[in-house]
Amino acid sequence: MLLLEHDGKTLLAARGLPTPKGVLIAPGEPPPATLPGPGPWIAKSQVATGGRGKAGGVRLCRDRAQLEAACADLATLRIKGHEPRGLRIEAAISGAQEAYLGFSLDAARGQVIVMATDRGGVDVEAAGDDLPRVFADLSAEAIGAAVIRLAEALPANLRRPIREAGVICARAFCEMDALLVEINPLFVFPDGRWIAGDVRFVADESALVRQPEIAALVDEKPQSYPDAAFKKTHGYDLVVVDPEGEIGLVTTGAGLSMKLIDEMTAQGLKPFNFCDIRSGGMRGDSSRLIEALRRIGEGPRMRCVLVNIFAGITDLGLFAEILVNALRASPDMRLPLVVRLAGNGEDRAEVVLRESGLPMMIERDLERAVELCATAGVVQGAAHA
Repeated sequence: MLLLEHDGKTLLAARGLPTPKGVLIAPGEPPPATLPGPGPWIAKSQVATGGRGKAGGVRLCRDRAQLEAACADLATLRIKGHEPRGLRIEAAISGAQEAYLGFSLDAARGQVIVMATDRGGVDVEAAGDDLPRVFADLSAEAIGAAVIRLAEALPANLRRPIREAGVICARAFCEMDALLVEINPLFVFPDGRWIAGDVRFVADESALVRQPEIAALVDEKPQSYPDAAFKKTHGYDLVVVDPEGEIGLVTTGAGLSMKLIDEMTAQGLKPFNFCDIRSGGMRGDSSRLIEALRRIGEGPRMRCVLVNIFAGITDLGLFAEILVNALRASPDMRLPLVVRLAGNGEDRAEVVLRESGLPMMIERDLERAVELCATAGVVQGAAHA
C-alpha cells in the first residue's frame, strides 16, 4: 500500500522528520487563502505511483496566478493511468544539496536493504542497482548502524544529516511495519540543516490490524486507497496493477497470480488487476465473486475476464456453482469470460459451467486460455463470446 506523499510526510513528521510546510487540497479545489510561506511554492499531484516529476505532476509556482493555474491543470492530469487523489502545496526549497536515503524490505532474505547516496532527485532512478547499499537485520538499531556505515562514504556535509534522518526513518520503518521508506530528495543546506523534500512510504496491508494510524487513513479516505479499503472490507486481495489494463483476473494463490501477471505482460497483454480470491474461504457464498466482477467491470478499457483457479483442497464443482450464481447476480457484467479451472473436481466443474447455459469460454489449458483472452472482445459492453 503506497501512501500518498502528503500522508507519508504527515506520519513521519509526527515522529520527528523535518518536512516542508504544506497543505492538502482536493482535485479541482482552488489554493487556500493562507499558503505555506510567502512563495514560491511547489504543487504536487497526489497519486499512488512513481514518476510524477517526469510526467508533469510536480510544478514550481512563483506566484499565486501560477499556483492557481497549476492546481487547475493537475486536477485532471492522469499519471500512468492514475487519477489524482489530491494536491499538496508546499513551500519550495532552494539553495540545498540533494541526497537520498532509502530502506526496503527484502522478504526473501528476511532483511532490510539500506541505501544512501549523494545523488538525490531523478538521478537516483537512473542509478538503479548501482546505488550504494548494505543489508541489515530488521531492527531499528541494525538499520541505524547500516546507515552509519553508508554515511561514512558520503561527503562530510551529508554524513550527519543522513545519520539523523536514518535514526528517525529506521524507527518508523520497524514500528510501522513498512515495506519501503524513501527520502528523495533529502535536502541539506550549507549551514547543516536538512529537510525531507519527498517521502515514499509503502505500508504492509496485512499489518493494518497493528497500525491504527494507517488503518484510519484507509477508513477516512477509501477513495485514495481503494485496494486497501477493498481488502479491509471484503477480506481478500484485489489490487489494480494497471488502471488502463484490458484483462481482468479472478485468480487464487498470490504467487501463481503474480506469475500469471508477469507472463501475460511479457506477451504484450495488459492485465488490469492482481487477485487472490481465496476460494477455500468462500463456503458456498458468492459475494466475493460478485464484488470482484463488479470491481473489474469498472476498468475503463476492459476487454475480457479470465477466471483461473487451480485447486488442491477446494472442490471446483462447488466453486463452479458459486461462479454461476455470481454471474447470474451480476447482470451488468457483460464482458467476455474465459474460465480455466484445474485440479480437484475439475470434471464436475466443467459440467456445471456448461449446463448453466451462460456464455463463457471454458479452457483447461492455461496457455490456451490466455490466448483466448488476447483475442477476446475489444470494447467494454460487448456480448460474451
